[in-house]
Amino acid sequence: MKIQFIGATETVTGSKYLLQTDRRTLMIDCGMFQGLKNTRMRNWQPLPIDPSKVDAVLLTHAHVDHSGYLPALMKQGFTGPIYCSHATFSLCQILLPDAGYLQEEDARYANRGKFSHHQPAEPLYTEQDAIKVLKQFKVLNFHENHTILDDFQIYFHPAGHILGASSIRIQHGRKSITFSGDVGRPDDLIMYPPESIRNTDYLVVESTYGDRKHPQINAFTEMRDIIKRTVNRGGIVLLPAFAVGRAQLALFIIEQLRAKKEIPKVPVFLNSPMAISATELFFDLQEKHRLNRSQCKSIDHMVTFVKTKAESIELVTRKDPCIIISASGMASGGRVLHHLKALLPNPHNSVLFLGYQAAGSRGYNLTHDHDKVKIHGEYVPVNAEVHNLEALSSHGDYQQIINWLKPLAEPKKIFVTHGETTAADAMRGHIKEQLGWQDVVVPEYLDSFEL
Repeated sequence: MKIQFIGATETVTGSKYLLQTDRRTLMIDCGMFQGLKNTRMRNWQPLPIDPSKVDAVLLTHAHVDHSGYLPALMKQGFTGPIYCSHATFSLCQILLPDAGYLQEEDARYANRGKFSHHQPAEPLYTEQDAIKVLKQFKVLNFHENHTILDDFQIYFHPAGHILGASSIRIQHGRKSITFSGDVGRPDDLIMYPPESIRNTDYLVVESTYGDRKHPQINAFTEMRDIIKRTVNRGGIVLLPAFAVGRAQLALFIIEQLRAKKEIPKVPVFLNSPMAISATELFFDLQEKHRLNRSQCKSIDHMVTFVKTKAESIELVTRKDPCIIISASGMASGGRVLHHLKALLPNPHNSVLFLGYQAAGSRGYNLTHDHDKVKIHGEYVPVNAEVHNLEALSSHGDYQQIINWLKPLAEPKKIFVTHGETTAADAMRGHIKEQLGWQDVVVPEYLDSFEL
């Protein structure tokens, strides 16, 4: 059995791993690359394998950096099944068509404005491509052994992080390998903690926060102060949020602050069709997270869902104090860009990010004191307050992941991925020092290893 790393090396995006035997090829996760231009360009480069030769894909969860390349894989010839948890499939039914639609919209906007280097600009895939690939999904239950392709035993562990997120253990013959996926936090305000795994011969583990711990801050107090300060000076608070997970967390915190009368009762808007659909699904799957029915109902009563393009355009022109939550969480595309163009030049406004910002993304630039940012081919001055509450990230920090790994007997080899170079190497060091595990490596792009 051989593993090859064709994504999520030296970066937190584009998660893709090939697991090959003499007879079969599995792909674990199939994500899009985001962030730096050189990294994003990999979305357009040929894969190191003919997609028609991939027998099946296994998804750890629905975020587009883990699932967003699936329609492109299908366009290139992949016809096999895609295995995931029930909630992951439900979310992919929302996220993938929306991702295709946004790519089409961005291409149309670039062509109208003539600011793309490619003439004409084209989407990587369309909304219809995304709808088509959904027919290949097959759902698997947590905590059950499943046999796929006659050769592999598959077991899904809940990983926290977002609805449906999984760590996946794959057994082939006498060998086993586990892919952590994105590991959630034991103290997440809305998601249950990740379940530890007990045994595996090989381990692929994420390292998004491999070089740091989450700051010990009170998220309610931090958000309260930013909202109060902004509203009191007549400004608008914009929260670029990942449509699945962080958007719902932001709504929960804001609702709690309003209920306790700790912030002014200004209108709250959710301006992202994808986040709206994910929030509605979140309300439907109440057994999968910590929020009870009453809390979900209170959030629903508080927020105004901005569904149509006309409503979104009207909201962009708004001048009165309010709170706007919009995707994407790294400001890489979508409706949030129009809000940023309108709000960043005004020092009365505030922009509040809620988690990890990949190097090269607009979110990274904005949270690293850039005085201007490029949006739709033009530079926009940054005069608004900009904050990032990394303590609200849905990823465990290095110590939380170490604690998650402690019940596990030492694997034969550990591969550290899904982190920037310094974070992945720091995570490697923490695993060796705290757990005493010896064979820990940080793979590079396209590296392969015999298991």
